[in-house]
Amino acid sequence: MIGTPQFKEGLIFKNENGELVEILEYQHHRKSQARAVVRVKLKNLNTGSLIETSYRPEDKFEEVTIEKRPHNFLYKEGDMAYFMDAESFEQIGVPLAKLGKQEKYLVDNMEVIGLFIDGVLFNIQLPIKVDLKVVSTVPGVKGDTVSNMTKPATLESGIEIKVPLFINEGDKIRIDTRTDTYVERVND
Repeated sequence: MIGTPQFKEGLIFKNENGELVEILEYQHHRKSQARAVVRVKLKNLNTGSLIETSYRPEDKFEEVTIEKRPHNFLYKEGDMAYFMDAESFEQIGVPLAKLGKQEKYLVDNMEVIGLFIDGVLFNIQLPIKVDLKVVSTVPGVKGDTVSNMTKPATLESGIEIKVPLFINEGDKIRIDTRTDTYVERVND
């Protein structure tokens, strides 16, 4: 059992209704003479819906054990993404809706971590940084050397992000998947 003092972003537990939820944000809150509460923004892992609620500090919840296994992304078909277990070579499909924004980073043979609860793959964990090729962007103009200027670029996975002016089509760049931001240019 876990209590509200153990809350942290990314923690997965079963809420009072027995549903699997993940903490997206939390905040300890107390007004002068009122009792303290913990305001929490949760994501229901089965439906993908967002829930905002409050818990008392003494509330207890059932902790969920998560097993992590290496997987490789294979392909997307319809509204499903397919992954292969790196150890057993078993192929598993996951609905794209469950992956959320992670789906826009998936490229063939990408290594990810499969997150399992009770032996069932419920989601994946991307690497913190991924290297992707720029497939289209406007060309930089000679003399544009201001360091904080950016331009839009479309990457091989289809995601569009802001990159510095010196990045050209065909360049490989490193992206932070947590913040959707450019990190650096990568030399092959």
